[in-house]
Amino acid sequence: MKQLPRNTKLNSLFIFLIVFLSIAYTFPRWADPNQDSRLDMVFAVVEDGTFQIDRFVWNTVDYAKVGSHYYSDKAPGIAFLGIPIYAVVKQLFDLPVMESFTNWLAQSSSFKSTLREEGSGVSLGKVRFALMQIILVVILSALPTSLLAVALFNYLRRFSDSVPSRAVVALSYGLLTPAWVYGDALYGHQLSAFLIFIGFVGITDGWGDASKGRSFLLGLLLGYSILTEYPSVLAVVALGLYAAIRLTSRRGYAMLLFFVLGGILPGIGLMAYNKSVFGGPFDLGYAYSALWQVQHQTGFMSLRGLSIQALWGILFSNFRGLFILSPWLLASVAGFVIWWRRRIARPAFWISLAICGSFLVFNASSVMWWGGFAVGPRYLLPALPFLAVPTIFTLSRFEKATWFRITFALSLLWSLVATWGLALAGQAYPSDTIQNPFIDYALPAWRQGDVARNLGHLMSLTGALSLVPLGILCMLLMAGWLRWLRRGGNKPLDGVRAKDRTLVSDGTA
Repeated sequence: MKQLPRNTKLNSLFIFLIVFLSIAYTFPRWADPNQDSRLDMVFAVVEDGTFQIDRFVWNTVDYAKVGSHYYSDKAPGIAFLGIPIYAVVKQLFDLPVMESFTNWLAQSSSFKSTLREEGSGVSLGKVRFALMQIILVVILSALPTSLLAVALFNYLRRFSDSVPSRAVVALSYGLLTPAWVYGDALYGHQLSAFLIFIGFVGITDGWGDASKGRSFLLGLLLGYSILTEYPSVLAVVALGLYAAIRLTSRRGYAMLLFFVLGGILPGIGLMAYNKSVFGGPFDLGYAYSALWQVQHQTGFMSLRGLSIQALWGILFSNFRGLFILSPWLLASVAGFVIWWRRRIARPAFWISLAICGSFLVFNASSVMWWGGFAVGPRYLLPALPFLAVPTIFTLSRFEKATWFRITFALSLLWSLVATWGLALAGQAYPSDTIQNPFIDYALPAWRQGDVARNLGHLMSLTGALSLVPLGILCMLLMAGWLRWLRRGGNKPLDGVRAKDRTLVSDGTA
């Protein structure tokens, strides 16, 4: 495999560190039923040797009930990965230092300021649960999100020689969209998005030289994305169809076979899990959800047909609107048009458009399109990297226009205020009963100094002051990166112009 140029490696490192540290600095939300449902399965398997979460179900409302026993009703992919991690980390939790750490937290005034007065305070059991949540989130959400931003930065090299433009798109995706919010949560969206995008890059870029092992791995990644988040099947179908067409046209039947085998393995695991827990290989946990029967049994898996009201709500409402939260993504609309007119990388164009469109229609067809307590339209998260890709064409086309540079800069500034303002306000995501969460939830929380728990609280800092170390760290990283770029880190790579690369990136002109 060809080694990446030193420029690419260092630029990628800066992007990774900025995104990863920004996400990992804030602790994941406690008392989040969605996350707790997955954590309960991890704890139940490691501590009790069963998928039954009877001993832990008190902390979540997202559970399935079969007979007299309780189970997580979520897609099991992220919990499956969490089980071996907890099995190893659990050994550390029995050390005496854990009790000392718990006592220190209980006496910390800055940490206690984030707790509810009516709550039960800090205990060893709660600290163990919270620490495991942090560890799993860092490994299974923050890390994939940061790597996805890096993968996006490198993929865009096919369309632009400009390091600053590619960095703006990658960092904006990683920091100024709901991807940043859910990179700090034990949901399946971001892990699934990472697996899908890596599969996309592997399939559309140079697969002609791929080995059977690489084909198997790509299939495995895409298959596991479905095991992690069921709607990922929308993206996997688009990618699978293109893979089948491309490989059969080149008589790559062996590679196609290995690709399919890789994709089937996670499906077999899911069917075995469903059979063991819910009685049938195709029985999903949502069908047994104890508290959300109306939603899950409406239409087909909560889908009842495209709703214009939901479509507007997902894109432009103050409630969950993606383009209200991250208006810089509006550049993708013009980007798709420019991409089409340039007649380059057509397979990647169609796949990106199909993924964005299918997720949008899927989300707007759900009876619960707003996603409960949430920041932005979280069901769209696996599609966001594909919405970010075409923005590079808009930046390349209008980068010298003063009106565009000012407008785009303002959109980035608002995206920072809106995304971080909502994500860091309070100790829970905004309730789905709040129609304007920024005005009615985030602003009151900030005025009261109610900022999401973060590493600053462990430094005895409270409120907005707790975020100062993160700001300093990010500024230092950005200053170091800018210095590196000025010294030659933004030179075009490999002596190949972007215009020439894009003509061959997918083997099509």
